[in-house]
Amino acid sequence: MFTPPPPLTVSSLVREIKALLEGNFPVVLVEGEISNLARPGSGHLYFTLKDAGAQLRCAMFRNRASLLRFRPQDGAHVLVRARITVYEPRGDLQLVVEHMEEAGLGALQRAFEQLKQRLATEGLFEAARKRPLPALPHRIGIITSPSGAAVRDVLHVLERRFPLIPLRIYPTSVQGAGAADEIVAALRRANEDGACDVLLLVRGGGSLEDLWPFNEERVARAIAASRLPVISGVGHETDFTIADFVADARAPTPSAAASLAVPDALAVADQLRTLEARLLRRMQDGLDRRAQRLDSASRHLFALHPRQRLERMGERLKHLTERLHHSGRQTLHARQGKLATLELRLMRQHPAQRLQRTEARLEALRTAMLHCMTQTLSNHEAHLRQLAGHLHVLSPLATLHRGYAIIEDEEGRAVTRAAELAVGEAIRVRMQDGRLGCEVRSVELESSVGG
Repeated sequence: MFTPPPPLTVSSLVREIKALLEGNFPVVLVEGEISNLARPGSGHLYFTLKDAGAQLRCAMFRNRASLLRFRPQDGAHVLVRARITVYEPRGDLQLVVEHMEEAGLGALQRAFEQLKQRLATEGLFEAARKRPLPALPHRIGIITSPSGAAVRDVLHVLERRFPLIPLRIYPTSVQGAGAADEIVAALRRANEDGACDVLLLVRGGGSLEDLWPFNEERVARAIAASRLPVISGVGHETDFTIADFVADARAPTPSAAASLAVPDALAVADQLRTLEARLLRRMQDGLDRRAQRLDSASRHLFALHPRQRLERMGERLKHLTERLHHSGRQTLHARQGKLATLELRLMRQHPAQRLQRTEARLEALRTAMLHCMTQTLSNHEAHLRQLAGHLHVLSPLATLHRGYAIIEDEEGRAVTRAAELAVGEAIRVRMQDGRLGCEVRSVELESSVGG
């Protein structure tokens, strides 16, 4: 015979149901719509989470509710992480909510984090693959909506910082269905036409849903494949998209992206003025050093001038001539003294034959002496003429006789390098028989000239 179990009290049954539920469903994720939201002064939240087929009572206590990043409202579609329990006084099944977020936002955020992790693992965010930005781009491409506020902000900043750089806008949608495909197509067009050397991918702020085209994988891969460096300026400072991580440079706003793309013209002008002053100082220092070297070279050249050398050689020739005459006189006096000695000896010896031989020998010695003197003088004169010929060859005037000419500026200074002249400058050409007044029609420099 069947014996029924002893009856349970309501409290014990509710406690067993509660234990059973909490043991089998420790934590659950539930998605639904908020209704009947209550906010008592305690700071707790009480609401019903429902869908088309069922509903559950929910409670979110103050310590958890204070951490919410949004303000729940009736009708909001949310995703909650909760524990299933039973409220024993009424025997009601309820969810004790530990975390709550907007359902659509949570799904997008999870997709964002998953794509970010996958692309980071592939190395698309690494600094080593980032392309350097040009210091001064010759043309900037702007990929954005032509009717949005972002393009006006970018144009204003570029006009203020460096208005001389030409721009090209690649119009595209920046939110909604199809926006990602348009952004990819704009990136491809900008790379194919080759008109720009840096691209700005910009749009203004918005919700995560509004910015989602910039989180699409195909947009990220198009940025990574771009030959041109890409600066991303999407949303506000607190907004981050996948495009920001893949781009070669990330700016917090479209205006900041424009500032990052070009230098400040006023700062560049100041830098150029500083460099100009430094260059002028170095040029002046160089000119001063070369002027000193020129003075030294002029003194040295004056000492080597053909006239100076000719005068020194003339003095040397005069000295040699005087020495020659002095030597000749001494030789003559010596020979005359010897002749007198012989004549005395002859007179002492007196024989006629010896007298004749002695006279003949004396005559021969006199002739040899005169010949020696004449030959010596001729040799010195020939040497002098040779030296004079060398001096003539070294003379600049002799160069003119060989068909060459000397180029002089208007002040009569010799010009030795084509780089010293400018087109239209007046010059004088000195030739053998006069000077020509000319004008420089062109200047062609040869790289091998001057080492």
